[in-house]
Amino acid sequence: MSASFNSSSLSPDSPPSPIKILSKKQRRVLGVLVEKGITTPEYYPMTLKGLTAGCNQKNNRSPLSDYSEDDIASTVDELREMGLAAVVHTESGRTERFRHYVRKQFPFSESQLAIMTELWLRGRQTLGDLRVRSSRMHAIDSLEQLREELTSLDQQGYVRANGPLGVRGVEVDHTFYKPSENVVLTPLISGDSNSDNTRSSEKSGIYRRSDSVPVGSRSGSNTSTGVVADSHILELESAIEELQKQNVELNDRLQKAEQNVSQLSESMKSLRRELGCN
Repeated sequence: MSASFNSSSLSPDSPPSPIKILSKKQRRVLGVLVEKGITTPEYYPMTLKGLTAGCNQKNNRSPLSDYSEDDIASTVDELREMGLAAVVHTESGRTERFRHYVRKQFPFSESQLAIMTELWLRGRQTLGDLRVRSSRMHAIDSLEQLREELTSLDQQGYVRANGPLGVRGVEVDHTFYKPSENVVLTPLISGDSNSDNTRSSEKSGIYRRSDSVPVGSRSGSNTSTGVVADSHILELESAIEELQKQNVELNDRLQKAEQNVSQLSESMKSLRRELGCN
């Protein structure tokens, strides 16, 4: 049974954080700090150079960006004022590093933290994509588990969807946009435009699922044909999900390789300076 999704309700047990809006740069920087802290802990807390590279990397980001180190430094300062980031000084005192405080500021479980991080980094996406990408940071074993986590996040006002979570193709997004960004989720489905329920759902952006039509009841179709079609669809979805997992794993390896190259480059520069080489 699919979890219900109602963006108009709030959880009485988990008061929402007062932080409800983040700029594009703030979302990107915060997402990168959380992601790298989990996937590449050996490079966390992050240097300004590493954080800038993480924000501008070509995979697992949407839209792509070209922020300067000054852009990122200013954004980190903004997040520090909000209590979402902090500076960490190394023992040598040469390089400042940065960490996040998302766990202190938001009531997210580890699964929810992974979900929100992916939404901050990539924006709206389907449930299948979101589950595969979030599982890079914390295992989400099924779509049902994802729906349960999303329902909780929705009740706290952190996410929204363009249709019921049990409908194929529904997309989910975070709610941290600035009003000036004017980001709207196009409804996936709608009911009778004359019904009170539909008008109420339109206001919140969440639509009720219309009554399902039994397979074979449509004109020109039969039950056996519908079952075969559904079987093929499930097989294709399973194959696509497996390919997505493999793609995520390859991207993860590429990220770690890039981090290793960057770290090696910094070590070589430091060694050259100590040896007095130009």
